[in-house]
Amino acid sequence: MITACLHAEPALPTSRLCEVMDVSRSWYYARPAAQAPTEEDIRLRDAIERIILEQPGYGYRRVTHQLGRDGWAINHKRVLRIMRKESLLCRLKKRFVATTDSDHAHRVYPNLMKTFVPVECNQAWVADITYIRLPGSFCFLAAILDAFSRLCVGWHLSEEIDTQLTLAALEKAIVLRNPPAGLIHHSDRGVQYASGDYIKRLEQIGALPSMSRVGNPYDNAKAESFFKTLKREEVYLNDYPTMAEAQANIARFIEEVYNQKRLHSSLGYLPPVEFEAMQNTNTAMLPIRIYV
Repeated sequence: MITACLHAEPALPTSRLCEVMDVSRSWYYARPAAQAPTEEDIRLRDAIERIILEQPGYGYRRVTHQLGRDGWAINHKRVLRIMRKESLLCRLKKRFVATTDSDHAHRVYPNLMKTFVPVECNQAWVADITYIRLPGSFCFLAAILDAFSRLCVGWHLSEEIDTQLTLAALEKAIVLRNPPAGLIHHSDRGVQYASGDYIKRLEQIGALPSMSRVGNPYDNAKAESFFKTLKREEVYLNDYPTMAEAQANIARFIEEVYNQKRLHSSLGYLPPVEFEAMQNTNTAMLPIRIYV
């Protein structure tokens, strides 16, 4: 209050004003002057707001990296201050519903991802299921990600949580990627992934089934991370009145936002599509050896 009054043009002599407000003359002359926001400040705030509108779940670090990609040379601390001031920091509660039923008689496969680290695309896929809330019911999303690039290569949404759900996502991934034999397919021990039909399809393409330990989400952390992002940045920000609405919104998020635009810290703050393109370019530039 005092500072606001002193920033205005004083109607009284400075000495009298300081006496009335009970402040020293040295404090009056040393106080920081009020500054109107510069044109750069306004453009920066607008740039941050545009990023948040397009990516509502971004924190200040991802916003900072996106600003860098857009041509801004900006410190993350300044971005954090602006986002705090403009109430642009997102805080969303976690919700949880169990989707894994590992109490079945099907074979359980060893965890091949325990020590394996993919170094290129189509060496390993990770698969999982989550739920989406609808008015009075749930629908279920099965997704498959390339473990190297984090690209969502296949997904399917259904009102039923069964083998047909996971098989539909798998078929989409096969059509998109045409993976080589030896691909590791990692999932939890749920009946949808352990069923005879699902394992048979994996065997047909030469894929090696791999399964997590019971109740250990860290074994499939990349799929868990994908669903966390999907929930925070799309599902929790919307109320889907119908299955069709959920289908349209989730399709847009996965195919246009997550795969194409969203910056991933694990990929050096690149979107999966751009990361894969860069890897393909680097591979193409390697020298070709000719054996005679």
